[in-house]
Amino acid sequence: MNDERIKNNIIVKTSFEFALEIIKFAEELEERRKFVVANQLLKCGTSIGANIWEAQNAESKADFVHKMKISAKECEETKYWLLLCKHSDNYPNSSNLLNSIEVVQKILNKIITTAKHN
Repeated sequence: MNDERIKNNIIVKTSFEFALEIIKFAEELEERRKFVVANQLLKCGTSIGANIWEAQNAESKADFVHKMKISAKECEETKYWLLLCKHSDNYPNSSNLLNSIEVVQKILNKIITTAKHN
């Protein structure tokens, strides 16, 4: 990754890498003909990073916090779909992605809390 924004910002980097893994997982789901879940995961799982990316150019602190909160909500939705995969028969293992999203959520929550109180 040559983009400076990705290399120099931990939440941008972590969410970008997570989105790349979600894309791979969604492709695997599509190969197994799990199109609905693949589509849902692709949308919410990549939206996390897209909103974080957009927050980097927020118009105000309130705008920044709002965009980060949207990312946090997208994390929750993504986690829901990954848990469905984990507990459903004939779905690929989503444990690594569940671990990765926990990391993203912890960083996001810390950023939101810090931004709100500064």
